[in-house]
Amino acid sequence: MPIEIIQGLAIPFLGTTLGAACVYLIRGELDHRIQKAFTGFAAGVMVAASVWSLLIPAMEESSDLGPYAVLPAVAGFWVGTLFLLLLDHIIPHLHQNSDGTEEAEGPKSALSKNLKLVLAVTLHNIPEGMAVGVVLAGWLTGGSEISIGAALALSLGIAIQNFPEDAIISLPLAANGEGHHRAFILGTLSGIVEPIGGALTIVAASFVVPILPYLLAFAAGAMLYVVVEELIPEMSAGHHSNIGVIAFAVGFTLMMALDTILG
Repeated sequence: MPIEIIQGLAIPFLGTTLGAACVYLIRGELDHRIQKAFTGFAAGVMVAASVWSLLIPAMEESSDLGPYAVLPAVAGFWVGTLFLLLLDHIIPHLHQNSDGTEEAEGPKSALSKNLKLVLAVTLHNIPEGMAVGVVLAGWLTGGSEISIGAALALSLGIAIQNFPEDAIISLPLAANGEGHHRAFILGTLSGIVEPIGGALTIVAASFVVPILPYLLAFAAGAMLYVVVEELIPEMSAGHHSNIGVIAFAVGFTLMMALDTILG
């Protein structure tokens, strides 16, 4: 396996691991203003990645369709959105809002509150792993115009937003009685679906290329579902503040720059 593939899969997971390691450096939960900033930043990165790294390449891959090049992107986007909607309804999970409130979703379950918090993060790590995997698979097969620079830019962008995202989940786990070591392990495991999903996509690379535009858009639809359904409400919860909006803009421009410079 080329070293670039290993790097592409490992970089986002490294961001998750470093974020979870914050339990050893920070006592208690993060201030709600910092949580808003972290959540807004993650949302900005995901929106920019969805547009520059996924949707635009999806339409470029379908350029032979002329004015109808948008159709595979539209179809894949909707399937990705509905896929996350389905997971949202069948997997019990719990959202930890930046104002301290909690909101349970999915079917009723005897799972602990902490495990539901982990499942909430795991849910939106799924499309992130798929996004990295499909872009790397497109580069690996050589059947697309996706460059390794663009693939690694996406991996780096996902890793950067994974750091604050996993800090937000790991610190409440430690505060809720899990202990620092267990909170670190649970936080890290919440991101294991990213390299696994990415690796499975790459293994199926020979099947990916013919439907690459659809899969790129699928990942974009799934990621934007997470942004609109979870991250934006969390960064806007409680007392009105512009912190989340400013952080969103920072994350968006950072990811846009990474994709443009490295891609």
